[in-house]
Amino acid sequence: MRLRAVFCGLLLAAASSASAGERQDSLDWLKVVAFAAHQTDYSGIFVYQYDSHVETSRIFHVVEADGEYEKLESLDGPKREIVRHHGQVWCLINHKMMQMDSQQVRNMFPALLPEQLTALSENYHARQVGTERVAGYNTQVIIFNPRDNLRFIHKMWAHTDSGLLLKAAVLGDKNRVIEQYTFTQLQIGGDIERSWIGEAIRNHEPSAPILGQAKSSIPVNSGWVVDALPAGFKKTMEIERQMRGRPEPVTQIVYSDGLSAISIFIEPDDGDEDSKDGLISRGAVNLHHKVVGKHLITVVGEVPPRAVIQVLDSIRHNGK
Repeated sequence: MRLRAVFCGLLLAAASSASAGERQDSLDWLKVVAFAAHQTDYSGIFVYQYDSHVETSRIFHVVEADGEYEKLESLDGPKREIVRHHGQVWCLINHKMMQMDSQQVRNMFPALLPEQLTALSENYHARQVGTERVAGYNTQVIIFNPRDNLRFIHKMWAHTDSGLLLKAAVLGDKNRVIEQYTFTQLQIGGDIERSWIGEAIRNHEPSAPILGQAKSSIPVNSGWVVDALPAGFKKTMEIERQMRGRPEPVTQIVYSDGLSAISIFIEPDDGDEDSKDGLISRGAVNLHHKVVGKHLITVVGEVPPRAVIQVLDSIRHNGK
């Protein structure tokens, strides 16, 4: 979702002595990286790691006349499968493909870069740090250093020919790897398997209800505001939605800086023991919640714990 934007703005900022032609070359390269995951036929196996946890997945991605198709399936643990086409998402549930609310499904590796390349230069410094081989392919290594301590360092490995991301890591203090995606097997171009397309998507029932899209999932202006949001984060969504296991609708507000996201969930406090203040971390994702007045507020962000805590402590209702 996110790498390209950072790349261009930061390279331009870092290369203040570069010529206009060199700056344009950097911008052009970033555009290639940004769109490669959407415009390239590929299939492969990649590994996602955080702490001692490892997940292995297989991915197929092809571009047809009617748009791009993608299938992601787990190779370990319970069988999981996600299919995407033209902004729509289907998920395998109880051996049946069910359409999901695409607003609630985040982009996944290798499509991590944002579609817009204009917002990240004010938040990150990007620089190229050499070349390495990943899954048998030559890659250009790029590091995105945040301009403040409220974001993580991001390191990316992009295929030098197609621009496709082959590896991505989030780094914490002392360059410690917090989480990482990397292809272990990969085919770029050529004869990519397509037999799954008709079964998974073209035969779906378009009038079927969309899972996770309740009638109450509507845009709202809830009146909740954040006074200490990290610079560069912009609101991308504010809705009221029904969530599984919640008796009443939950307000959800999402902010993004193009590379990372912060989500806020606000709901009535039911006095449950799980409502007690707490901080939970999983890879690059940190979750913090606490009761404020009569509400339970939860902040989930792909940012350091200090940023999540700062956001939660500054949330208030403006009375409107």
